[in-house]
Amino acid sequence: MERFSNISMAVVRRLPKYYRHLGEIKKKDIKRVSSQELSKITGFTASQIRQDLNCFGGFGQQGYGYNVDDLYQEIGNILGLNRIYKTVIVGAGNLGQAIANYSFFEKSGFIIKGMFDINPKVIGLKINDKKVYDIEELVEFIKDNEIDIGIISTPKNQCQKVAEALSQGGVKAIWNFAPSDIKVSDDILVENVHLSESLFTLSYLLKEKEDIEYSNKYR
Repeated sequence: MERFSNISMAVVRRLPKYYRHLGEIKKKDIKRVSSQELSKITGFTASQIRQDLNCFGGFGQQGYGYNVDDLYQEIGNILGLNRIYKTVIVGAGNLGQAIANYSFFEKSGFIIKGMFDINPKVIGLKINDKKVYDIEELVEFIKDNEIDIGIISTPKNQCQKVAEALSQGGVKAIWNFAPSDIKVSDDILVENVHLSESLFTLSYLLKEKEDIEYSNKYR
């Protein structure tokens, strides 16, 4: 993904984890937290956490730590969660429906304006109050509603065509769940989510653990 600042993607990808854990801490009515305490919760070193947060300014005080409410809000602002993003979901199958039914999605400012599919059996239905439109209406709908983000949850053989339609409509970013990388113009941000890659990573780690245990057992 193209970067527009000198902040590394490694740092950017750690921010949502900080945000999520701070949200859990907030629910416990904890008012302040140290980098050492955050380290135990997140799995990152205290030094790494301080370095990451220092990329965006100083949020803590030596000997005091971080104000949980303030840091949660600041990281949310850094992540752009103080804004509203209009989105559409293309693909109203199981995955698309799961995304539409995920309540935290809209609570975070990602407002689903509509869903799209080619299946006449689902066109016209409502999923969590979101109407499913014919895919043929996608481009005009994006233009008319000034959609920011297109979410692709279609099969592999349809995702490139969908990406081109989203691009033609004028989306600024695409969140792609299809099991294939897509090609769009450089001015459109793309985040590919390959569930199989995450699962295969878990498979590797499980195999490695079992191999080590077997080796230790018969050493």
